[in-house]
Parts: sequence; structure tokens; C-alpha cells
Amino acid sequence: MQWTPPPAVEGQARWEGGRRRTFGLLLLALPMLLFLVLPLVALMARVRLESLIENLGGSPVVQAISLSLTTTAVSTSAALIFGTPLAYLLARRTFPGRALIDTLIDLPMVLPPSVAGIALLIAFGRRGLIGAYLTDLGLNIAFTQIAVVLAQIFIAAPFYIKAAIAGFAGVERDLEQAAAIDGASGWRIFRYITVPLAWPVLFGGAVMTWARALGEFGATIIFAGNFPGRTQTMPLAIYIGFELDLNVALTLSVILLVTSFLVLFVVKGVLRQRVNGM
Repeated sequence: MQWTPPPAVEGQARWEGGRRRTFGLLLLALPMLLFLVLPLVALMARVRLESLIENLGGSPVVQAISLSLTTTAVSTSAALIFGTPLAYLLARRTFPGRALIDTLIDLPMVLPPSVAGIALLIAFGRRGLIGAYLTDLGLNIAFTQIAVVLAQIFIAAPFYIKAAIAGFAGVERDLEQAAAIDGASGWRIFRYITVPLAWPVLFGGAVMTWARALGEFGATIIFAGNFPGRTQTMPLAIYIGFELDLNVALTLSVILLVTSFLVLFVVKGVLRQRVNGM
């Protein structure tokens, strides 16, 4: 008769084997983890608290932060107002060309920012496809704050749209149908059932859109320029500060780093609550 180890011994052996495999995977993952974390730690360690507080009161930093907060608020609001109907359409309707539209929405997220900036300039510049007509009406968009907002919308809005599509698609249609049977209109169903149920995903998408708009650089510098107090957002101020005043660049870099961490922390927390509540 073949000897069979007791269940307790067998369980202990499996536990020790799993522990050894975990330790081995940790060793293999350690180089990549260190590579990703080390630059962030170096950045935080380089900036002293006294220097950070002092630079926060400087004119270039204040102007860049103020402009960034203003333009990102406008661009995020525009993404929500005009992106929500588009997301709902793609989530709930099937029609010819839907796959093409979905791909076009994804395109700005993978497009090189410099290409996005040139495309916006060719479209809305003084001699652009639409910009030429706007110039005749006395409206110049390129190298203004409007250009900053348009660049942020072009780059960041797809993040909200894609999240909203997933959020609307995940809402139980039975609840909406039950409300319709009870006599609720389409707008009331959308307002009181669809949006509240999809709200965590919509909120996460909106926050990610705002964060992406806050960090936009490539399309902005080509389409809007880098004019302090007018079109110089935080990423652009970091770029020019790296050449003129490293302390300013470090201060703004730390602000964006902390902001990005908090954004990801909030989004992951909201989505985790949604999963746990399902």
C-alpha cells in the first residue's frame, strides 16, 4: 500500500511551495519595481519643504497653476457635457459605422502629442481648415487660451468617453425597463436610474480626464505656444523652468506627481467600492 501524507502535512507542503514561488516572483519583479519607483523617490527627495513653499509663492508658479486649473475645469466640463451623449449612444445603440467611431475616439489616446498639436493647428490655425473662416470673423484660436482648452479636450476627453461607455453598458437594463413600464420618461430614467448606477465609473472617468488634461504638454505647446501668463500651463512651465530655473520645475513636478497619485488613489478607491458593492 502506498503511503499518503496526512492532510495537514500536505497542506503545509503546499503552503511552503506557494511561499517559495511568491518569493521567486518577487525577486524577478524587483528590478522593474525599483526602476519605476526610484525616479519618483529621487524627485521627492530632491525638493526641500522650505524651497517648495517659497517657490509656490512665485509669480511663474502661481500663473501656471492658475491657468492649468482654469483651463482643465473648462475642458473637463466640456468633455462631460458633450462626451456623455456620445458615450450613451455608443453604449446603447448599434448602427453602421459604430466601430469606426469607436476607433476614432481611441485614436487621440495613442496618437503622438506632437501629431495631435499639428492636426489641431492645421484645423483651427489662421490658415486652417476651419480657422481660416474663423479668422475672417475676427476670431483667432491658435496661441490663445482657447487653444489650450481645445488641446486638452482633444487629448483627454476620450478617457471620459471610454469610461462612460463602460459605465452605461454595465447598467442593468431590467431596472430601466421596469421604470419605463411604471410610466417614467426616458429623461427621468436616465437621470434617476442610469446615471446613479453608472456614477462611480463616470466619476472615475471624469477625474482621469481632468488629470490627463492637467498633464497635457505636446499638443498644447504646438497649438497654443508657451507664453507665461497666457498659455503656459504647469507642464509647459516645467519645460521652460528646466532651462531657466530648476527649482520652479522641481516644485511644479512635485505638485503634478502628488496630484497624479491622489487622482489614481481616488479613482481606484471609487472603483473598488463599486466592485465590492455589486
